Parts: sequence; C-alpha cells; structure tokens
Amino acid sequence: MLIPSDYPALTALTHVLRSGSFEAAAHALHVTPSAISQRIKALEDRMGTPLVLRGAPCTGTETGRRLARHMEDVGLLEAQLSRDLGQDARATRRPLRIAVNADSLATWFCTAMAQALAVQDGLLFQLEIDDQDHSAEALKRGDVSGAVSARATAVAGCDIHPLGVLRYEAVASPDFIARHLPTGITAAALTNAPSLIYNEKDRLQDIWATRMTGQRLSLPAHRIPSTHGFVDAAVLGLGWGLNPAALLAPHLASGALQRLSPEPVDIALFWHVSRLNAAVLTPVTQAIVAAAKSQLIQTKTPAT
Repeated sequence: MLIPSDYPALTALTHVLRSGSFEAAAHALHVTPSAISQRIKALEDRMGTPLVLRGAPCTGTETGRRLARHMEDVGLLEAQLSRDLGQDARATRRPLRIAVNADSLATWFCTAMAQALAVQDGLLFQLEIDDQDHSAEALKRGDVSGAVSARATAVAGCDIHPLGVLRYEAVASPDFIARHLPTGITAAALTNAPSLIYNEKDRLQDIWATRMTGQRLSLPAHRIPSTHGFVDAAVLGLGWGLNPAALLAPHLASGALQRLSPEPVDIALFWHVSRLNAAVLTPVTQAIVAAAKSQLIQTKTPAT
C-alpha cells in the first residue's frame, strides 16, 4: 500500500519515465540525479520489484508504468480540485495522456483539443499515436487515460462514446495507374503495384485488396509513418493507398489523384475514457464528441 511519504519518489519516477533520463527528471524537479536515483531505489526496495529499466532512454517496468500512471491520475484530480477551489489550475497542470490514431490527429482531433482547452485551462496533452485498431491497448495497459479507437466495445473499467465515421478512399496518381494498374484492379496487378502503409499495424490496404479481389494478397509496400506524407507519396506516384477523404478533395479536384474504386472504406471510431477520471475529464470528452460530430460522418449503421 502506498503512503504519503512515497509521493516524492513517485513524482521522481514519473518524471524519469516521461523524460527518459534521470538527468532530465532531476532538472525538472530542481534536484540532483543522485537524489532522483536514491528516491527511486528506495521505492523499488519498498515495492520489492524493479520500476525503471536503465537505458537510453530509461523505460518503465509494468509496475513502474502503473505507478507513474497512478501519479498522473492524482495530478488530474489535483488540477480539478484547484479549479473547484477557484485557484489557478496552471500551477498544478499535469499531462493528459491520450492514445489516438494519426489520421484522426491530422483531420479533426486538434479541433477537439482546442475546444477542450477553451473550457478547461491548464491541460497539457501528451498523445500516443497508434493505429485505430490498437490504440485501446494502451488504455488496457493503463498507459493513457483515454483513447480514440475503432473498438466498438468498452475497455474494462472505461466508458465508451461513439464518435462517427472516418472515411477513407483508395487513390493513386494517374501516372501510377497507367504504369501499374492499366487493366484495372486485379489480384495480379496488386501483387506487383507498390502500396503505401503507415506501419506494420496498418491493415487498411489489405482489407481493401481482399474486398476488391476476393483474395488475401501479399502486397508490396512502402512504409510511410506520416498521414500527410502518405498523401504526398500518392501524389508523387510512389504507390497507392487509402487516405482520409477529408485530405483528398483538392488533389481529386485537380486530377493529381484518382479514385481506384467508387466505394469508400468507412471506419467507425469511439472514445474510450477511464472511468476513474471520467468525471474530471468530462469537458475533454464533451469537446472530443462535439468535434467528432462536426467533422466525422454521422450514421447509425457505419460500414467497417
């Protein structure tokens, strides 16, 4: 069981895991690296397990990450208490860790953050970027307080809010189509035409190819971990891929990109928020839902 005397050590642990080094944590807390090391060593002795994996950068063990998450939860509650008491919340501001997919960040999520800050000053966002099919895993591990995810069932211990549909379209440049797909979308053509993927978790291109050909294909792919870079790569003819429709309008209008199919791929998104902090994060949840309502497609039966 944690006791109040553990909290300086927990604060040191949180700063080490957040910054990746003892030196940076010491600078942030205005103490020496030796003091940080002593605090964490004492906490590890008390807990009976390692908390920090020393390296470059330093990372946390499972227990270490969970304790750091606890301190961030406490920080959010302290900030809310400051607001309730009419004090300056910026004096107790703590980072709010959220998992979100890169395409949401590039299209609508920044609007949600701005709207949240307009009503809840003192927030500091720390975003963990992950695929929409995997972002809820960070919430399950306790690494974040909320997640934008394609998971349609609530993570244990969390509330869930439907957000709407993020629409994707498969596109390529006219030159790429003429060179690689001259006879249309076939299994043979797709196994030779370079595709674009965000990272190894990105399955959208595979899903679309299976839908179009009825076969599971091995697709050659460029790995480009940037939403806007993904669009730029398609415009320059590096490959074909599925991009958020919101980013494609000017390129489709100019003819720089062409649709490979008239049928889009719609991904339904949901906001999962830890029930422990759900009340404190009500303004954030309201801002996320409002921004999604205004910028995502709203439908009762979204295709996935």
